[in-house]
Amino acid sequence: VGNPGAIDSPAVQLQTMVERLAAHLRENPDDSAGWKLLGRAYASLERFPEAADAYAKAAVRAPRDAQLLADFAEALAMARGRRLEGEPEQLIARALELEPQNLKALALAGTAAFARKEYAAAAAHWEKMLPLVPADSEDARSIQASVDEARALIGKKDLKGVVKLSPKLAGQVSPEDTVFIFARAADGPAMPLAVLRKQVRDLPLEFSLDDSMAMAPGMRLSGFPRVIVAARVSKSGEAAPRPGDLQGSSAPVANDAEGVNVVIDRVVP
Repeated sequence: VGNPGAIDSPAVQLQTMVERLAAHLRENPDDSAGWKLLGRAYASLERFPEAADAYAKAAVRAPRDAQLLADFAEALAMARGRRLEGEPEQLIARALELEPQNLKALALAGTAAFARKEYAAAAAHWEKMLPLVPADSEDARSIQASVDEARALIGKKDLKGVVKLSPKLAGQVSPEDTVFIFARAADGPAMPLAVLRKQVRDLPLEFSLDDSMAMAPGMRLSGFPRVIVAARVSKSGEAAPRPGDLQGSSAPVANDAEGVNVVIDRVVP
């Protein structure tokens, strides 16, 4: 409608290919290469549940294809809210058993270890990627930056505590409301030094904040000895406070304190 060129756009072509391939696979369900291609197409369209389903069918028919298992793990993690624990990690481990130098599997294994705060393991996985890419490439620089970040975090202490919602405010929230938990310098910039995003359904919550949650280079938790931990229920889902949001904060504490108690007990005016 007003744009005849859109008929030949890559997105339209990809969607057409997906429909034709899906029709082909209904008639030829044992075509493992077809299921793999369909999974990649769905992933390109960011239709991750369908991608994971297609990859699962391909993996049944080609269980020793390391790249397929890595692609399957990534799609499954994306379909589960970018969470690698559980089956995605099992697929990654299997991919690395079959092909120890698989780039995607190494990248995902490092990411999973980093999320568990196993920084030495994350760095080890990512370092194995460096000989597999051109030394002067942007990929090499990005991988090295990730290795450096993981190495810098080895041995760092976390800021730990518990966030609770005051019972008097329980009737003003829904389980799906977003909760931001963050630390900011007690004497310094207002920008958060570490941020964790959860939902009201997760409360009360034992939290852990560290340098990996920084929002900007040079603004890390470890760089400010005294911090304040705050928590806010955001009705809009946005980080900036708005009237009607609920919040609470701690007294100033050390940046590696444990047992910090934060109670969300007041309404943003």
